Amino acid sequence: MLELIAANPFIAALVALVSLGVIFGAILGFASVRFATEGNPISEQINEILPQTQCGQCGFPGCRPYAEAIADGELINKCPPGGETVIAQLADLLDVEALPLDAEHGVEAVKTFAYIREDECIGCTKCIQACPVDAILGAAKQMHTVITSECTGCDLCVEPCPVDCIDMVPQPINTQNWAWDLPGEGYDIIASDRKTPTHGDVAA
Repeated sequence: MLELIAANPFIAALVALVSLGVIFGAILGFASVRFATEGNPISEQINEILPQTQCGQCGFPGCRPYAEAIADGELINKCPPGGETVIAQLADLLDVEALPLDAEHGVEAVKTFAYIREDECIGCTKCIQACPVDAILGAAKQMHTVITSECTGCDLCVEPCPVDCIDMVPQPINTQNWAWDLPGEGYDIIASDRKTPTHGDVAA
């Protein structure tokens, strides 16, 4: 075997490379286990609650950085896409007060998705570069289109478009996003909400 390897430099080099690969692979595998760092479980739970729009309205480059900041003490009311619902969920998770949405970062609005007017698209790819979730398909000088099921409605693709051919369209109501509108004050939801007349009311 050794004589064969010595007589064939190519085989010798191949054996050496394979041996080095096995050795360094084992070292890296051991190091990844031995020196692994555990993530913050709270920040992971916070990140699961955030809407994952990656819009940056909170002042952070994405939902995960904001989740990590919240875990370190940042306020929970800086996410307009999540709105009051996300604020309430975060407050419940962290056992803190549910603050009103910070208007400096935007206002809660109807969920939308991007729509490209394809006959006006010039294929500049600027919207593709701006999209944080790769929800836009297209190539240079070719028509672009949006994968609506992947679009988070972050609005980041609208401004870079040089021909203003992108609209933010409200998401249609379906079984996945429909929610019951709670009645305002003054409505009797159940019988116990009704005011029971007193003896004085009857006499009057």
